Parts: sequence; C-alpha cells; structure tokens
Amino acid sequence: MIDEPLARGSSPIHSLDPRFKLVACLALSVVAALAATPAAAGLVLVCGFCLTIAARPSWRVVWGRFVAVNVFVLFLWLVLPFTAPGEAAWRSFGLTATREGVALASVITVKTNAIFFCIVALVATIPAPALGRAMTALRVPAKFSFLFLFTYRYLHVIAEEYARLVTSAKLRGFVPATDARTYRTYAALVAMVLVRSFDRSQRVYQAMLLRGFHGTFPSLDRFAARRGDVVFLSLCLVVSAAAGALDFVLRRGHVF
Repeated sequence: MIDEPLARGSSPIHSLDPRFKLVACLALSVVAALAATPAAAGLVLVCGFCLTIAARPSWRVVWGRFVAVNVFVLFLWLVLPFTAPGEAAWRSFGLTATREGVALASVITVKTNAIFFCIVALVATIPAPALGRAMTALRVPAKFSFLFLFTYRYLHVIAEEYARLVTSAKLRGFVPATDARTYRTYAALVAMVLVRSFDRSQRVYQAMLLRGFHGTFPSLDRFAARRGDVVFLSLCLVVSAAAGALDFVLRRGHVF
C-alpha cells in the first residue's frame, strides 16, 4: 500500500476539516506563486513553516522531501544568475553573475519553499480518501476526483504487477546491462504492465457496475464544519491578503 506518514497524527492541523485546509492551501499557494517580491513570498513561507510545526510531522520525512524539492532549485541557481540579463554582480572563471539573475533565483527559492511547506502542512496531512471526498465537496470535477482516487487505489497494484514481471524475467536469466537486449526487455515489461493494467481496469469497472455503481462513491463519513475551521480559514485568508497587498506595495516602489 502507498504509505502516508504525514497523514497520520493527532495535531490540531490533522483535526481540521479537509475542505477548509484545501481552500487555505490554495489561497496561500496562489499568492506565493504570483508574488514578485521575496518579502511577500517570505510571509507565506513563515506561515507555512509555522503550520508545519503545528502539524507535528516526522521531520525526517519532511527533510527528505525538502531536499528533493530543493535539488531542482539548486539547478536554477546554477543557471539563472549567469543567464539572466542585467547588471553584473561578480565575475569568476569567465562567467558573469547578474544582480537580476540572483534576485530572480532568490524569489523562486522562497516561493518554492513557501508552497512546499503549505502543502506539507495542509494537504499531506489529509488521508487520500478524505482528500478525494473533499475535492468532490468543493465542486472539483467528478472525473478528476475519480481519477485521483483510482490512481491512489491501484498505483501499488501496478507496481506489484511490474515487480512480478521483473522477477519472472530474472528467473529466466535476464541480467540488466547497457545493451539493446536490455532496452527491448524493459520495453516489453512496460508494455505488458500497460496491457495488464488495462485488462484489470476493465474487470474492475464491470465489477463496479455489477455492484450498482452510478457515478458517485457513497461514504459513511460526513464533513462537519466547526468554529475552529472557520477561524483557521479566516486567518489563512488574512495572511494571503496581507501577502498580496505587501507584494503590490513593494512592486509599486513604496516603503513602509
């Protein structure tokens, strides 16, 4: 099964209504993504980091995902300062880094990590089935919700099917190498996984129809909004509005 280590917990963040957490994450992430100044994105970053602390996650898991995200940011730092036009900041080994390139890389770094911590605190703390139901409750297109839930449900099944095919190939003497035979073997493995996945999807769909499936997933759980959920969402919207206003003022060149 797919492991969800951050979805398990008893923190105040875990107890919030998933619908309110989704809306709060969307508001904070959109503002961070559209911000053009480090200060505005930094405000969302501080908010997301505080929410992550309140969620009391496994910091080992968070650190692993943090490093994975920032590996891509590192590549931007290796390229943007030397390719963006602008005023030269310093020169070394025949390369010229511009102030504009460094500023752009800095903004992207802050924005990326702001969105990362918001997602870790507000989305990763929602179990996948509850996340699908929350998307449906928020009027997300039903096909998207179904696709998400079925992907979650059967991704590990596809992985097990692939593992069985690899084991079967090894039992027949297959040894991976850098040659055409290895490439053809892996291509055949992927093709067989796709074929068997398609066959399984047909059987699952027929089984669902036989059990009366009519386009919705019935659930015994019901979302119930509480006062704390409303207060939490209101505070997140206030932070989003403050970050947006700060970004607007700074872009206009005003100083507080």
